[in-house]
Amino acid sequence: MDDTQLRLDGNAAAGIMREVFTHEMSTARGACASCGQIATMGGQPFYMYPRAPGAVLRCGACDGVLMVLVRGGGRYRMGLQGLRWLEFPDPAAERGEA
Repeated sequence: MDDTQLRLDGNAAAGIMREVFTHEMSTARGACASCGQIATMGGQPFYMYPRAPGAVLRCGACDGVLMVLVRGGGRYRMGLQGLRWLEFPDPAAERGEA
């Protein structure tokens, strides 16, 4: 089997993305792309600026930007450029189903 047989349209990711983006993100752990610090997202400094359309989550160790979340025009835009990776528990595994 070659890669062309494995490649799907991006819409095929809808199911797994729906699973991922329903999790409690404050308990998710991530690694800062700048300094490598691993910590929960809920334990990092979060800045919501007055009259700004969004917010910034920064690394508590190096102050690097981990995540930017903007809301406007009936949409959300999320940038995760400062995270090397982000992990959270699979509820099915926690229940012994996975």
